[in-house]
Amino acid sequence: MKQFMLAALAASTILSGATLAFAQDKSLTIESWRNDDLTIWQEKLIPAFEKAHPGIKVTFAPSAPTEYNAALNAKLDAGSAGDLITCRPFDASLDLFNKGQLADLTSLPGMENFSPVAKSAWSTDDGSKTFCVPMASVIHGFIYNKDAFDQLGIAVPKTEAEFFAALDKIKADGNYIPLAMGTKDLWEAATMGYQNIGPNYWKGEDGRKALIEGKQKLTDADWVEPLKTLAKWKPYLGDGFEAQAYPDSQNLFTLGRAAIYPAGSWEISQFNSQAQFKMGAFPPPVKNAGDTCYISDHNDIGIGLNAKSPNQDAAKTFLSWVASPEFATIYANALPGFFSLSNTPVKMEDPLAQEFVSWREQCKPTIRSTYQVLSRGTPNLENETWVESANVINGTETAEQAADKLQKGLDGWYKPGAAK
Repeated sequence: MKQFMLAALAASTILSGATLAFAQDKSLTIESWRNDDLTIWQEKLIPAFEKAHPGIKVTFAPSAPTEYNAALNAKLDAGSAGDLITCRPFDASLDLFNKGQLADLTSLPGMENFSPVAKSAWSTDDGSKTFCVPMASVIHGFIYNKDAFDQLGIAVPKTEAEFFAALDKIKADGNYIPLAMGTKDLWEAATMGYQNIGPNYWKGEDGRKALIEGKQKLTDADWVEPLKTLAKWKPYLGDGFEAQAYPDSQNLFTLGRAAIYPAGSWEISQFNSQAQFKMGAFPPPVKNAGDTCYISDHNDIGIGLNAKSPNQDAAKTFLSWVASPEFATIYANALPGFFSLSNTPVKMEDPLAQEFVSWREQCKPTIRSTYQVLSRGTPNLENETWVESANVINGTETAEQAADKLQKGLDGWYKPGAAK
């Protein structure tokens, strides 16, 4: 009898141990287009998660960026996609959610750490449901050559008048191109130009939402004025800027030939490795001293849950960790210039990145005006804004002509309140 009880106890122990191992031994796979940050996931992010959750193993399995959308859609349709889906912002991910391929994460623990603006790229149009955890945004502003500013005795400009006075001084000196930007690639003029300075005119989210709701038009003063200001950049862009491509602009700045670079924060890592001079950054100057400032703090990347994943609980555990301050701190410092969207401030180790992110304490954030709802039809407002921004800078169209074209194109397909 005693031997039987011991045998039963041993068997019970073995079975319970096996059951426990089975319950804890979960493997998760992350789909992503960001193959450039593979080592960050493998060496920093995944080890930090697995240390706190030893029963869950995570594999980061990226695709080539240009192939990601098609490859992911094929996998999702075939039922072979990974458990966790890295989410592009806005319509591409919204479409996956509407097809039932991304799970609803509205009530996921940790989602309360993000503002409605932070979640806007991965929420339904009415904001009632969220389907990806926000991971990072990029911020627009201006990166400048500190050595050049010091040599010329230029203070960091806070108003438009101070900005153009600085450009005049740089141009008069003749040793630097005042602004490193070209119009050949079109998107540069809109992204680094119009969407950079524009929020100060249309008042960020107020103007963006009013445009979607049909309460404002692109021909209104708040939308035309930034185009007028953009036109004033032409004399400061250097000879041949019309044929200057994006990599040319980057090189002009990092080689020390230009004093100011209209920027996205994604440039920080590359500029740190290439520039041989001290750099600083400033937000888009306001029109008048004392005006509220706005910054384009644009949602760039999130992560969601494959609705057909067999590991729902483990995947949600991982996603809640992604929503945590611990993840935010590791990710933002490993990729300076890609900033956490969490409500909890993250102290950046990189001084240039910290300068960018500090603007959140001074200015109101918004996203690019063309990205939500307004570029779903033909002509695509985002792409049209590229063209018109370049035309205005080149001087081939006036700001009013460009705005009129943009509004007529939008009117051709978009009816406010009827977005799908």
